[in-house]
Amino acid sequence: MKRILLIEDEPLIQKSLKRLLEKRGVEVTVESKGREAIQLILSQKFERIICDLMLQDISGFDVIEESKARFTMNEISKLFIIITAYSSPHVIEKATQYGCLLLSKPFENIEEALNIFLSEGAPRGPA
Repeated sequence: MKRILLIEDEPLIQKSLKRLLEKRGVEVTVESKGREAIQLILSQKFERIICDLMLQDISGFDVIEESKARFTMNEISKLFIIITAYSSPHVIEKATQYGCLLLSKPFENIEEALNIFLSEGAPRGPA
């Protein structure tokens, strides 16, 4: 079974995405705090990490930086998908530097977003 870590501090989005992903047969671990998510990333195996950019304690980019202790940049680019309501040119540039896909919230098409979350080789760059 595919394991996904969902790092999202908005309860409604967290609960909705968890439920939708579980309906597709995925085991979903949720975390709302970036620092606690880092501990999970460093100690457990996930096939995908969906990370909100603006968390209450730290940013999604901080989570990625800390993940470099375990993963190469190539692994990070395949593992992480950043979700955000704030896709400024600076944010897009930073996501591109990490090689991570960036999805804007609210999602235009939830089915398409779910397919991207579950894909093996998600397209890189902003979507």
